[in-house]
Amino acid sequence: MKYITLACAAGMSTSALVKRMQDAAREQGIDANIQARPVDDVVKDLGNADVLLLGPQVRYRLKELQGICSPKGVPVAVINSVDYGMMNGKKVLETALDLLK
Repeated sequence: MKYITLACAAGMSTSALVKRMQDAAREQGIDANIQARPVDDVVKDLGNADVLLLGPQVRYRLKELQGICSPKGVPVAVINSVDYGMMNGKKVLETALDLLK
């Protein structure tokens, strides 16, 4: 099971993207737990995330989150703004899986 966490300003704007990522994972037979959380919650508790993707609106917190996640071996990246805007769940899922390689 892959645990993928998306962080955004309030945890709600990524809900549609999470759904599309879940659909893409299911279509590809990938066992993944994908969730969206407010970035402040992630700062307090990373949980069991294997990878953390930031919504473009919170990209300014990248260094802070890398500092939290790096010691735990959790890669962090900002979601491509075009993929985010187009709600391209398949592409964002690929990005997350590539970070886990």
